[in-house]
Amino acid sequence: MYSVIDIETTGGSPARDKITEIAIISHDGTKVTGKYSTLVNPEREIPAFITRITGIRNEMVADAPKFYEIAREIVELTDNRIFVAHNVSFDFGFICEEFKQLGYNFNRERLCTVRLSRRVIPGHRSYSLGKICNVLGITIDDRHRAMGDALATARLFEILMSQSNAVNQLPGNL
Repeated sequence: MYSVIDIETTGGSPARDKITEIAIISHDGTKVTGKYSTLVNPEREIPAFITRITGIRNEMVADAPKFYEIAREIVELTDNRIFVAHNVSFDFGFICEEFKQLGYNFNRERLCTVRLSRRVIPGHRSYSLGKICNVLGITIDDRHRAMGDALATARLFEILMSQSNAVNQLPGNL
C-alpha cells in the first residue's frame, strides 16, 4: 500500500519555510483508493513569488487548519504505507520537519517517482513532473497545487509500476 503525497510550501527550506497545502492519495499499487487534501495555515506570510506559482494566497489559508491540527490524519493516512512523491526528499523533508517541531519522529519507507522514472524509462532530458507527464501524455489539472500534482504523480506511479517487472524487488527508500 502507498500514500502518494504532494505539498505546497512558503519556500524551499524545511528548516525555514512551512507547508501551505497537502494532498495524500491512497493507492494500492494499481489504482487510487482514497483522497485527502487541505490547505494549511503556515502561520506566516506567503511570499508573493510563491503565490504567483501556486495561486495560494494568505487569505486562502487564514482560516485553514494549522499543521498540528491535521498531524494525526497525516499519520493515519500514511501508516504502514510507502510514502511516494515526485522528488520525495522535498515533500518528506518538510513533513518530517513539521512533525519534529511537534516533538514527533515521522518516519516512513519512501519511493521517489523521479528516481523510479529514471530507472524504468531512462534517457529523458528532464524528469520534472511537468515534463515527464507531458512526455507520457498525463494531464496535470491545477498544476502547482497539491491535489493536481498528487493525482499526476499517482498516474505516473501507475505507469511506472505497470512498466516495471522488478517493482516488487525495488529497495526501500528508492
